[in-house]
Amino acid sequence: MAKKLTLGYSPCPNDTFIFHGLASGAVDWPGVLDITLADVEELNSLAARGALDVVKVSAAAAASILDDYVLLRAGGAMGYGAGPILVSGKPCGLADLDGKRVAVPGKRTTANLLFKLCCREAGIAVDREEMVFDEIMPAVAAGAVAAGVVIHEGRFTYADRGLARVLDLGAWWEDHTGLPIPLGAIAVRRSLGEETARAVNEAIRSSLLHARAHPEAGEGYVKAHAQEMDDRVIRTHIETFVTDYSLDVGEAGAGAVTRLLREAGCVREDVFIRP
Repeated sequence: MAKKLTLGYSPCPNDTFIFHGLASGAVDWPGVLDITLADVEELNSLAARGALDVVKVSAAAAASILDDYVLLRAGGAMGYGAGPILVSGKPCGLADLDGKRVAVPGKRTTANLLFKLCCREAGIAVDREEMVFDEIMPAVAAGAVAAGVVIHEGRFTYADRGLARVLDLGAWWEDHTGLPIPLGAIAVRRSLGEETARAVNEAIRSSLLHARAHPEAGEGYVKAHAQEMDDRVIRTHIETFVTDYSLDVGEAGAGAVTRLLREAGCVREDVFIRP
């Protein structure tokens, strides 16, 4: 089993909450973890290049890396009422954005895929502009783009910036499929072998269980990396994006990921490690 691994996840509170146990050494890994924290689209890009052994990716981005990676059953972000939000500077409908510039948090993100599916159903075309997720709300507020797809803390803070909700993309997915919205997953190199993949999966589960049992232990780590420092926002973020699906995707969660991957053009069967 590989003892030294490169591991990448985002600085968002759900990821830092889950991984603090491993990052701090409170949860044992029998070797060395070389940890990289990066924006979700940068992580998607690193995974596309095969640059990391274990990496948090957008669920939609998994479609293009499954020849080299397999998804773990633990550590992901999935649930109900947890999807990205399409916002604008003033109240409008989706149809009003036809032909307009709309900011998205990276072409490989689940948020972008959901927005693309919504636009296709509505029969509209927009000019997508990729931005780092924390640049989107300021761009919308400044009128640089007509609208933007916000993720992470933005789901809870867009109204505070005077922005209006156009569409809850997660609710749209839930209405159409009845499934939880699969936002992110942990991918591990297939070349590391099943034993290592299972060990990493169990280590992540243990790290999450430790975080739930000792939430105060990781508070400083979470706050040090969060974009939004308000305690209420951080707590709501964790409660929303860290769910029982983060411990194990289960049958419904695996089905949700498979459905989303089909929408992204992937029909591969061996998406997850075996239960």
